[in-house]
Amino acid sequence: MKNTLKLLSLLFVVLFTVSACSKDDDPVDNELFTGNYTGDVGYTNLLDDSKSVAYGPGSVRVYKVGDKYAFDFKTDAGNIPSLTGIVMQKGENNTIFFNSEAIGTITISESTLEIAYTNLDTKESFRASCDR
Repeated sequence: MKNTLKLLSLLFVVLFTVSACSKDDDPVDNELFTGNYTGDVGYTNLLDDSKSVAYGPGSVRVYKVGDKYAFDFKTDAGNIPSLTGIVMQKGENNTIFFNSEAIGTITISESTLEIAYTNLDTKESFRASCDR
């Protein structure tokens, strides 16, 4: 019985991953989403420039649960921290940030991801221009 439940659980996870990663699937239309976008990425740490990563080839893995997004950056040029806890209202694929915590914009669709975001608290800037 335990083996059957494990197998069914594994099958569910695989089916979820396959359906959540469809290239024509717009993250705005889903409560759960994961997708990989490739293009150019960059990161600036205004407090420690040695942690900055020059804008260049890389990828961004996007995760969405409800209205919260997380962005995991990958590049051979250096380590870029994840950008997490980003809230975008349901039904919108473009959010403009202009408040005491952040300034910038994030636009996401089934085929493109554009990030120009600065966290004013941590003094970090994230940039991406990617396609899926």
